[in-house]
Amino acid sequence: MAEAVFFDLDGTLADTAPDLANALNRLKAEHGLPPSPCEILRPQVSNGVRGMLASGFGLTPEDSAYPALAARFLALYEEALCVRTQLFQGMDNLLEELDSRGIVWGVVTNKSERLARPIIEALGLQRRCACIVGGDTAARPKPYPDPLLHACDQAGVEAVRSAYVGDDLRDIQAGQAAGMVTIAASYGYQGSGRPIHDWKADHIIKHPTEILALL
Repeated sequence: MAEAVFFDLDGTLADTAPDLANALNRLKAEHGLPPSPCEILRPQVSNGVRGMLASGFGLTPEDSAYPALAARFLALYEEALCVRTQLFQGMDNLLEELDSRGIVWGVVTNKSERLARPIIEALGLQRRCACIVGGDTAARPKPYPDPLLHACDQAGVEAVRSAYVGDDLRDIQAGQAAGMVTIAASYGYQGSGRPIHDWKADHIIKHPTEILALL
């Protein structure tokens, strides 16, 4: 039986796309551009600021305009981090069951910790969460194993007795590198561009509560 389950945040634990899309569209409005539909932006959420600016402005980090737009995007997002963000359907039931079984759980995301923590708090999960590890918490972000190993240290569990759930290829790569059981969330954003069945995760789930049968 698993000692712990760790979750990616965007597209796995919670649907953060509406608030990220709102920030991007506010930025586009400042530049006189029409809004982008949330459903068009949703697959890019897993790619963070880079994905959102690529979709909304056609920019890459190498473009001279990128740094200023990225900073403004993050400022707008931070003003309204958790307005329409919510847990995916069934996630609250899963977390309650993990708590009742004595299985610790935490969040490991590539979103910066200063943004991740307020979201977890707004969702009412901070006191139940064993750890919140951001992309800037450990020495290297996912797909490196560093954040997951850091999470294990914080939660007091062994990586080989833990599972990691994510909706992007880098999540599965990080979990594999850490020696964890890997679970790919097909209900998430899947922004890598490669089909989820090619990620070589140990398991693929269509709904959060399916995790219970795997522990």
